[in-house]
Amino acid sequence: MGVNITSIKTSSNGIWQGDNPLDYAFPLLILQTTLILVLSRFLAFLLKPLRQPKVIAEIVGGVLLGPSAFGRNDQYSNKIFPKWSTPILESVASIGLLFFLFLVGLELDLTSIRRSGKRAFGIAVAGISLPFVSGIGVAIVLRKTVDGAEQVGFGQFVVFMGVALSITAFPVLARILAELKLLTTQLGETAMAAAAFNDVAAWILLALAVALAGDGEGGAGKSPLISIWVLLSGLGFVVFMFLVIQPAMKWVARQCSSEHEAVDEFYICLTLAGVMVSGFVTDFIGIHSIFGAFVFGLTIPKGGDFTDRLMERIEDFVSGLLLPLYFASSGLKTDVTKIKGGKAWGLLVLVITTACAGKIIGTFAVAMMVKIPAREALALGVLMNTKGLVELIVLNIGKEKKVLNDEIFAILVLMALFTTFMTTPTVMAIYKPARRTATHKHRKLGDLSAASDDAKDELRILACLHGPGNVPSLITLIESTRSTKNSLLKLFVMHLVELTERSSSIIMVQRVRKNGFPFFNRFRRGQWHDRVAGAFHAYSQLGRVSVQPTTEISPLSTMHEDICHVAEDKRVAMIILPFHKQWRGVDEESVENVGHGWRGVNQRVLKNAPCSVGVLVDRGFGNFGAQSPGPNTNVTQRVCIIFFGGPDDREALELGGRMAEHPAVKVTVVRFVEKEGLSESDSVVLQPSPNKSTEVSYSFSTAKMNRQKEKELDDTSMVEFKSKWDGTVECKENVASNIVEGVLSIGCSGEYDLIVVGKGRFPSKMVAELAERQAEHAELGPIGDILTSSRQGVISSVLVIQRHDVVHAEELPVSKVTHTQHHKFAADHESFSPNSRSEVSENIV
Repeated sequence: MGVNITSIKTSSNGIWQGDNPLDYAFPLLILQTTLILVLSRFLAFLLKPLRQPKVIAEIVGGVLLGPSAFGRNDQYSNKIFPKWSTPILESVASIGLLFFLFLVGLELDLTSIRRSGKRAFGIAVAGISLPFVSGIGVAIVLRKTVDGAEQVGFGQFVVFMGVALSITAFPVLARILAELKLLTTQLGETAMAAAAFNDVAAWILLALAVALAGDGEGGAGKSPLISIWVLLSGLGFVVFMFLVIQPAMKWVARQCSSEHEAVDEFYICLTLAGVMVSGFVTDFIGIHSIFGAFVFGLTIPKGGDFTDRLMERIEDFVSGLLLPLYFASSGLKTDVTKIKGGKAWGLLVLVITTACAGKIIGTFAVAMMVKIPAREALALGVLMNTKGLVELIVLNIGKEKKVLNDEIFAILVLMALFTTFMTTPTVMAIYKPARRTATHKHRKLGDLSAASDDAKDELRILACLHGPGNVPSLITLIESTRSTKNSLLKLFVMHLVELTERSSSIIMVQRVRKNGFPFFNRFRRGQWHDRVAGAFHAYSQLGRVSVQPTTEISPLSTMHEDICHVAEDKRVAMIILPFHKQWRGVDEESVENVGHGWRGVNQRVLKNAPCSVGVLVDRGFGNFGAQSPGPNTNVTQRVCIIFFGGPDDREALELGGRMAEHPAVKVTVVRFVEKEGLSESDSVVLQPSPNKSTEVSYSFSTAKMNRQKEKELDDTSMVEFKSKWDGTVECKENVASNIVEGVLSIGCSGEYDLIVVGKGRFPSKMVAELAERQAEHAELGPIGDILTSSRQGVISSVLVIQRHDVVHAEELPVSKVTHTQHHKFAADHESFSPNSRSEVSENIV
């Protein structure tokens, strides 16, 4: 029974007054939206282990909700997705699509496309032309085979088929590359540049297809002049946007730059209105409204505060809520049951084969011609075969214009699904980046010291950053470790960016290709940019010092793998990680926490690192307000090394020796020693307690070690250190009865800018006394945790050192037992003792 849509009311009077909310527009829209979001999120969760982009889950969700699956139940269709609700759902979805295409325009930097060179352009041309030509052949076959296909004008049908087969989905490709950790590789950069070319060409072809399609009624009674007028009007619109609107938007962006205190809401509203107006104008011309939104996005200046603010305002709402509605509305039109019989499924195989072969062969051939290795060229062809949202847009417009009937529409939707789904597993199988096979000799600072002078080995450090706030302390720390003598310093600076479902993660990649430091753009005209960029530039100009910036974009759950791989690949001796909290002042109110997820990254790096690791807890170390970043011999940095003993503390002492070589650094070593005359009954026995939480309990090494030999190594290290730096470094001994008070007195004194401590995985007796202390940051070890805990009044920055040692890789929480209790349970429990005088010192598990 037909429904008069004008009789549909917006909201009901409620169930108690006899109204069924599903008979009213707004309650039904809420239910439909909720159902779509829940299903698409659930499918995304299921597909996550397969590393599929979210777009796959959203398309599949839409197909399942449509007549292919759930929609085959008439009661479900009539109640949840009645025909009268379709225009309402599509209108809301179209608003989301309009703003998403605006975001795609924001992502696409035309200047970077121009800089990409002839290689990417050639690959893009081949990746479009061969599938387009193949599409013509497929179109001829479909017209002769599928019922009703010949009713559409030949030119319109051929253009739509060619566009459908030749498109590469730029946003989806960027997401797949990021998931595969290929975004910043040479392969990823080439793929992104070629896809950007392809994206622009696809929009031009789409505009042409829409102009030719008209109302889709075969084009019999339509003058060809109409299509020409549509194309000329569209060209005039583009010229107007770039000649008039782009300079205006540059002026708006300057008004919203970091020079001004805040971004005026007026400009944000003006831009959002501009998206709607641009969409209306292109729809008025006869080209789809999304074309106007996309072109308007291209006119917005890239990489400034204004772009970031626009992203923050609309990205989550559009991508998370409105865009899935568009996929669902597409799925509701997709009826897989229309593909009946062997002939129809044969056509599906033909379309998929032609689409894949045309794209992959065309890209592969040109890639080989420009001397890209065969394996990379093949992977590039598969990547360029990615479809997605833009493909669905083309198909939906084709269906709206009646160029594509239900069967052809379903075939092409399944083709888009298959080609996108196959991309990730195929690329993973084909392309495996070469791993360095060279032996990583220097995994800790001690290895460098032991090397001969003739070796002239570099000190290689990998320093990780969350953002610009980490830069001052990093530069000051690296500068203080820079020997002014013979050794070289090679610094690899890695900006860590969390890969989320937001487009802004991908935009960071475009920035990194410009200058290596994507976060500098945000402070382009501010003092941050001048000083930070100046500092790194000064470093790169120094003799015997080189700086190599890079960006890592990964989900937090796997970011440690990338950090460890780069450390292995670059053969660094130490990784420096920023702590997940940063103090901007002495009070607790000024703590900036970047999130618990980043703490997890640090914990996993500490566990899996192929070299020594330092975690820097910044309390204003090297603040720009106090000094200029970069090489500086006038400002003295006061550094304290706290030494209890053990491998981690000896590595901290090794770092202190490097700092002592710098004329601007004043190093003090405070060694904590035990009181003389302790009896065996005073010994501490630590017992493994695997059931304890590692979040609130310190973990210690389970390795077997000779305690007496360790003590001798500690004493030897101190003697050698004193003899080498006699007169330069001040060495003190502290016989403290209360370790916590002794350590805090150093941290709270204000005498030192930086305190360096070992993590203490193989603890001395004094550190072992703290084993059952409630931990706030257990990954830093007992001493590091004391100096970083809340409300202790510590004002010095802290660097916690973990020495690389394979035997210490396994750690467990412990329980402290008395010596008497240990003897009682020794037969049943494996225990380890940090006391050199203990009878069980060799029973280290």
